[in-house]
Amino acid sequence: MEADLDRVETGRLSQLREIWKEKLGSDPPPLRSREVFRRMLGYRLQAAARGDLSPSVKRKLAAMEARRTNPGEKSKPAAVRLRPGTLLIREWKGVRHEVRVTNEGFNHEGATYKSLSEVARVIAGSRWNGPLFFGLRDKPAGAT
Repeated sequence: MEADLDRVETGRLSQLREIWKEKLGSDPPPLRSREVFRRMLGYRLQAAARGDLSPSVKRKLAAMEARRTNPGEKSKPAAVRLRPGTLLIREWKGVRHEVRVTNEGFNHEGATYKSLSEVARVIAGSRWNGPLFFGLRDKPAGAT
């Protein structure tokens, strides 16, 4: 595969089209940009050799693209699943706060909380959406 990627890096557009036909067994897309074609071909060759993105990652990327292309459209935020052992770090008013995800919940400064929102409330002293406070969710449109 490394030799194929070297050919992709240096090849002209006509050569890239031939590599596509030879290695992927289909007609190449009618792109005219060598750079875009090169990147697409490189990705496809690597995906064919090592496996493509998982379906969940593809769904997340599609949701991100939908939000990017339709910024005014309301959508449900993607659920973030945090595995035990994950460390979340947030600086608040000059103080660094670390929260470790455990099987029981979220550990912050020796105390365990059931939700990130509880931790955010302790840190900020006011009600917060926990995933938003820790940067796991986009800010709502118009928020500062």
